[in-house]
Amino acid sequence: MDQVGAQSTPSTEPQQETTQARHRLVEDLRSRGIVASDAVAQALATVPREQFMPPDTPLEEAYGVDSAVITKTDEHGRSISSVSAAYIQAAMLEQADLASGMRVLEIGSGGLNAAYIAEIVGPSGKVVTVDIDPDVTQRAVDSLKGTLYEDRVRVLTMDAEHPVPAEDVPEKGFDAIIVTVGAWDLAPAWLDQLAPSGTLVVPLLMNGSSRVIAFQPDADAGGDHLVSTSHQVAGFVPMQGEGSNDGRTLLIPDVDRTHLRLLFDKDYPASPEDLDGLLATPMSETGSDVVVAAGESFIDLYLRMSWTVDGVCRLIPDPGSEFGKQESWFPFGVVAGAGLAYLASRRVPDGSGFEMTARAYGADHAEAAGVLIEQIRAWHQAGRDQGPTPTYRYWPNRQEAPADTVAPGTHALVKRHGVLTVSWVTS
Repeated sequence: MDQVGAQSTPSTEPQQETTQARHRLVEDLRSRGIVASDAVAQALATVPREQFMPPDTPLEEAYGVDSAVITKTDEHGRSISSVSAAYIQAAMLEQADLASGMRVLEIGSGGLNAAYIAEIVGPSGKVVTVDIDPDVTQRAVDSLKGTLYEDRVRVLTMDAEHPVPAEDVPEKGFDAIIVTVGAWDLAPAWLDQLAPSGTLVVPLLMNGSSRVIAFQPDADAGGDHLVSTSHQVAGFVPMQGEGSNDGRTLLIPDVDRTHLRLLFDKDYPASPEDLDGLLATPMSETGSDVVVAAGESFIDLYLRMSWTVDGVCRLIPDPGSEFGKQESWFPFGVVAGAGLAYLASRRVPDGSGFEMTARAYGADHAEAAGVLIEQIRAWHQAGRDQGPTPTYRYWPNRQEAPADTVAPGTHALVKRHGVLTVSWVTS
């Protein structure tokens, strides 16, 4: 063991570098307010993060706070597995509120997060991690070898839409379930195997937007549904297997024979042929009179639109296309009739910021632009990203929330296995 103040040797220098990298990571995350508990800080300072990275990953990349490290791509070059950025791993561990002796299920393997969990729950706890991809679970097994957690983490290859085998489930259920892939819905198996007072942390996709939400059974309502205890912004690679949902894609031809892809989670156009030739029509730009400063967040605008507007879609232009060359701020838009509008901006004359605008195409461009402008102004009037905090609720095995539990202004999304609601309540 190295002694403090001992002279460095070639064999101890790498160890000292990684130890210093771990402590810098903890200091950075504490200074940002992401890490608050000693348990999470100790886990981050103890687990050798570099051991769970692809070979030859630079140390600064392995310990980067904000960047994920891709570990596997599909045939199109899209990431299907990665080591999550340190900030989101730390934040989700804080959301789960883990403690010594807890039983935890992780959905989406890789090894590193399972090691963090095992460090927090200790030898008296239990960690089960599952993934549908055998390459991913094998990487988790290989990465855990030689660590303190090799015999404390159970790695299973399976579709997480199905229940974990009974022999791996604690008698009273898991104290926490942490999902590390983007989920379109909550699998019934997760809720069945969650302890009555347990916490489910999940990156949930909601009509194109995404939030990592911590849920617990609502004790005040007898535990018949889940209620959010915290949430944060983050994106993850999508769920694979039976729980996946890719939505529907509409290809819009561009004038240069490329395409603009419109991705719909719901509200796919009833008459998609009405959008043919859309990008060959003149573009209009409508101002909102809402000015934002450079670097100001407007992420909650998209969240509100995802819940309150029909026809919301994500925009993905082909690389090098005419549409792709245009400047826009956010890859989302609104289809209304035979019109498409998307968010853009223009600098105000005095240089103090940018006015949010709606650029639109098609026969119904004015209607589509009007929908987007209305949402921009509503977001502004509600306090922008500093407005009321949303509360999420999930009722399993229902197509609508009980009427006597829904507050005014609540919005609902019907999922495969239940219904999700959101409400913005001003205290």
